[in-house]
Amino acid sequence: MKRALLGVVVAVAVVAGLVAWVLASPSEDKSQPHSAPPSAEPTTSSPKPRAVGSGCPTRARAFAPRTISVPGVTGPTSVITPPRDAAGIPGVPPLSSAGKTVFAWDREQGISPGDRRGNVLLNAHTWPDGSALGNRLLTSLHRGDRIRVRGANAQLCYRVTERVEVLAEDGLPRYYAKTGRPQLAIVVCSGRRLGPGVWEKRTIWFASPRA
Repeated sequence: MKRALLGVVVAVAVVAGLVAWVLASPSEDKSQPHSAPPSAEPTTSSPKPRAVGSGCPTRARAFAPRTISVPGVTGPTSVITPPRDAAGIPGVPPLSSAGKTVFAWDREQGISPGDRRGNVLLNAHTWPDGSALGNRLLTSLHRGDRIRVRGANAQLCYRVTERVEVLAEDGLPRYYAKTGRPQLAIVVCSGRRLGPGVWEKRTIWFASPRA
C-alpha cells in the first residue's frame, strides 16, 4: 500500500511540473493556446501521400495520430487525447502506470499531422525513477532521428530538426506556434528534480516531415 501511494504521489508531482510550465508559457504569447484555432486551409487541398524508399510517406492529408514509433527509443506507442482543463491548459497522460508510457496529443490546438502549417503539440511524462517515456526520449532522441506517426488510414515520417532545453521559468512560447512550417513539438520535464512537481528544465523536440 505504501508503495502504491508513493507511486501516485510521484506521478502527481510529475504532472504538476509539466502543467505548471505549460500554463506559464502561453502568457508570454497571447496569440497561442487561449485563442481560437486558426483558419487553416482545408485539409482536402493537401498533397496526396508521397511514399519514400522506406515505405513511410512524408506528405498526407491531416489525420488523428494513434501511435508514434521512435526507432531505438520506443515501438508503436499509443497516443491519447486528454481535453484541456478549465483554464485552457493542454491535457497530460493519466496518473497511472499506463499513463507514463503514452503520448498526449493536444487536439484543441487545431493542428494535426498532415496539416500544412503549425505545431502538433505532444507531451509525455518524465519520472524521477527514470521509468517513463519522457526519460527514454531524453536519453535517446536526438537531432536527425526519425519519428513515425500512424493514424487509422495514414502515416507520416518526421525527422528531429531541433532539440531545445530551456529553464522551466522561461518556457518556450514557440512550442505553441499555429503558423510556420508543419512540425511535431514534443515537450517533457528535464534537468534536476528540485522538489515535488518542480523540475529545473524542459526539453522540447521539433520534427519536420522527412524520410
